[in-house]
Formats: sequence, C-alpha cells, structure tokens
Amino acid sequence: MRSLSDLWAHRELLWFWTKREISVRYKQSFLGIVWAILQPAVLAAMFTVVFSHLARIPSEGIPYPLFAYIALVPWTFFATSINQGVPSLVNQMNLVTKAAFPREILPLGTVGASLVDFTFAFAVFVFMALFYRIPLRSSMLWLPLLILLQLTLAIGVTLIGSALNVFYRDIRFIVPLLIQIWLYATPIVYPASLVPERLRWIYALNPMVGVIESYRNIFIRGHAPDWPSLALGTISAMGLLVFGYLFFKRVEPTFADII
Repeated sequence: MRSLSDLWAHRELLWFWTKREISVRYKQSFLGIVWAILQPAVLAAMFTVVFSHLARIPSEGIPYPLFAYIALVPWTFFATSINQGVPSLVNQMNLVTKAAFPREILPLGTVGASLVDFTFAFAVFVFMALFYRIPLRSSMLWLPLLILLQLTLAIGVTLIGSALNVFYRDIRFIVPLLIQIWLYATPIVYPASLVPERLRWIYALNPMVGVIESYRNIFIRGHAPDWPSLALGTISAMGLLVFGYLFFKRVEPTFADII
C-alpha cells in the first residue's frame, strides 16, 4: 500500500512523463501521430489481401477490412505498450541511478502514450463503421470495460518485462518474437470460432482473446461482450498485473546497482 501511495504522490510526474513520451515518440517525425493510424491500417490491408482473398479465412460475414481493423486497434496498443515499455528503464539509466522516484513511472508513461495512439487509431474505425453503415448500438457502451482490461494486461506485462530487461538485456530481442507468436495466438486474422470447442477455455486464458472478440461483439455484431472468454481473460490479466507490480517493487531497489 505504501508503494501505491508513493505512486499517487508522484502522479504529476507520471502525467509529465507520459506527455514527454508522446512528444519524443513523434519528435522530428515527418508524419507524426499519423503513424499511430498507419500501423493498424496497413496491417489490416495486408491481412485482407493475404488471409481473406488468398487464404480464404472466414470472417463470419463481417467485411474483412472491418473484421481485421477492429482487432488490430487494441492489439497495436498492447504490442506498442510492451515494445516501448520493456526497454524504458534501461533507456533512462541516468534517471534510474540518480533520481528518487517510483521507477514504475517510466514503463507506465509508455503505456499512457500508447493509449493516445489507440485513441487516434480508434477514430479511424469510427469512419470505417460509418462507411460500412454500422449503426449505433447500446452494446457499444461496454467500451470502457474493454479499455480497462487491455490497460490492465499491458501494464502487468510491461512491468514484468521492463524489470527483467534490467537483469537480462536480451529480453529486448525476445519480446518482438513473443509479440509475433502472441498475435497468431489471438483471433485477429481469424475468428475464435475456428478454435475447437474443447480447447476454447484454454485459448481464452489469453486475455486478448476476450478483448478482441468483445470488440467485434459490441461494435459489429451488436452483442454484449464475450463474457466467458472475457472472464477468463480478466482473471489472467489481473494475475499478471498483481504479480507484475509486486515483482517490480521487489527488485526495484537493485535497479540502480545493476544498470
């Protein structure tokens, strides 16, 4: 509890660091924040060509660009949070070794910056929904719950990864590979219905399964979130967050000596 109160006392620093991360991420960039939109948009276009037109993977009657893009928006937030957050402590070794503040602010700031990217990318989906004439539905009100879950997962994984990266620098090479594997273990290019029924509960332990399927449910299918997979995913995400924070705070005193 003392660690959480210390983090709360430094909330203005967290806010400042998040703004700094946003500024640095697109400083001297030709396209700036447009990159936050291009990444999921280009992937959605590529997936449409490869998996819809060539591989003929079903999309359950949903136009494939819409099917892929609504999944890639939360996925890109998650992947970017981890890719940027894991090296955050090592990249700021001068701060870690010389200044006194809760070190989790550094990876948390990268997650906050990725949330801004998510907002811009999601705005493109709104235009896509208008183009495909997706009506407004009450089910869309579940969006804050899904954002909270993806934040929980991103923070938990980023805290674990950033702490481990202090001790084992090759973690930064492992993370992109794990992200690629995780992408194909998540129903982004294919519907979750392709997974055999007997394996669904194991599959749903991946928290992003419930998130992705629920995005499609509330925005495209007009249904409530996918509660069974979302419940299992929430348990996994909460477990990762609690473990990640406790692990991070346990090893935090050694960061300055090792870095």
